[in-house]
Amino acid sequence: MKIEGWSFVLGFIFYSLVGGAYWYFSRDEVGTTLLLLTGGLAFLVAFYTLYTAKRVYPRPEDRQDAEIDEADPEYGFFSPQSWWPLVVGLGAAVVTVGFVFAAWVVVFGLLVLVLGIVGWLFEYYRGEFAR
Repeated sequence: MKIEGWSFVLGFIFYSLVGGAYWYFSRDEVGTTLLLLTGGLAFLVAFYTLYTAKRVYPRPEDRQDAEIDEADPEYGFFSPQSWWPLVVGLGAAVVTVGFVFAAWVVVFGLLVLVLGIVGWLFEYYRGEFAR
């Protein structure tokens, strides 16, 4: 967890410096506040992960003497050739655009979204990937 913690510390430093520079050059309160709050959120996550890393057993990713076979071999199952996440993302994008332009676009986007979710859910129950 130390790697993640230090990554968020770098994010805190970056957003704080960018927020200060943004305020200096623009004098915009809203943008400065958003950048500083983003840095604050990065600080909260960094503090939590570094605080927790002291109290848990170190993972292989955090040790210099770790071997590759010490890592968790099971990271989950990911579909190697699935096009359904693209359909779900397209449906979500159409729904979002539909909120701006017209209600019928939202309906069309919801249909595409439901089709994508159902297709993704039943991908391994039919066709060449059926088990």
